[in-house]
Amino acid sequence: MKLPGHDAIARQADEHLVTHKVKLPRKVVEHPFRQVAKRVLMALLVLAATALIVYADRDGYNDNSDRSVDFLDAWYYATVTLSTTGYGDITPVSDAARLTNIFVITPLRVLFLIILVGTTLEVLTERTRDEWRLNRWRSTLRDHTVVVGFGTKGRSAIQTVCATGLKKEQVVVVDPSGKAIEAATAEGYAGVIGDATRSEVLKRAEVHRARKIIIATQRDDTAVLVTLTARQLNKGAKIVAAVREEENAPLLKQSGADAVITSASAAGRLLGLSVLSPAAGMVMEDLIQQGSGLDIIERPVIKAEVGRKPREADDLVVSVLRGHRVLGYDDPAVGTLELTDRLITIVRATPGTQVAPDVRPFPQD
Repeated sequence: MKLPGHDAIARQADEHLVTHKVKLPRKVVEHPFRQVAKRVLMALLVLAATALIVYADRDGYNDNSDRSVDFLDAWYYATVTLSTTGYGDITPVSDAARLTNIFVITPLRVLFLIILVGTTLEVLTERTRDEWRLNRWRSTLRDHTVVVGFGTKGRSAIQTVCATGLKKEQVVVVDPSGKAIEAATAEGYAGVIGDATRSEVLKRAEVHRARKIIIATQRDDTAVLVTLTARQLNKGAKIVAAVREEENAPLLKQSGADAVITSASAAGRLLGLSVLSPAAGMVMEDLIQQGSGLDIIERPVIKAEVGRKPREADDLVVSVLRGHRVLGYDDPAVGTLELTDRLITIVRATPGTQVAPDVRPFPQD
């Protein structure tokens, strides 16, 4: 496999990447008309409160028209004061003119202030809030899962890990497509727009603090470069990558991937199995769909199972993880189960079924 040179990668990144922007999932907001109506209502409440205050202290005010301040005069004073109109050489004297100022002119002024000043403040507030959310997100993000590529493989991988109990707040998606990141944030995941072969993009996804990294890119050469970069930034994370061609799997392992899935070969084997036995193909497809039917999970050995043989465990045991070895259920080396073992079992999926958290590195060959 030929890998593109550094210049080719840089050109490709410049074509697909404008900025390395982090996008956090947004909460559902109200309709704009409802937001404006709330602002107008708040402005009217402030106006009413001001008028009541002025009327309560009406003896301290003077009206050049009749030397006395009544309830209408208090409302008029409040409107011209809050709207920053002030007092000019032309002032309404009749009740009709003052009613017009209260019910027509002032609402228009308030609406103008909302559109002119409110919009500016909204932009500034939104930027400040986004910056605060981003800083808080970065400070609290630990042991999360980074998914590079939000295509079919990336989506399926996220759905599987989330079905086992992982919260959406603990998933960060990296993709060069802005539309893909928008789709990810719409589903509740944080997203980083950028080329994952660049270290600064992965740093924005806090890869150096991640616990798991899933690489589901469209090209094998990209997967290799992403794996190299991710392993350089994080020596202890579990990295799982997908490739199209089986011949590229050894190169990915040499680049630092703990496990490599060959998508084309896996699909081909499933097709072949389904031809030989449609029922067996259905069972295999059921096993790889987390959260429905039968699930294959990894869990620790419980105290009640210590000293038993794998066949005597509570669940159907497929393999036993002992140290850095993966042993078959019928391997004589297993003997009886130990408390430090972990089991690969097949269980019936239920709403409460979750994969036990990883406490040790993925076994190496």
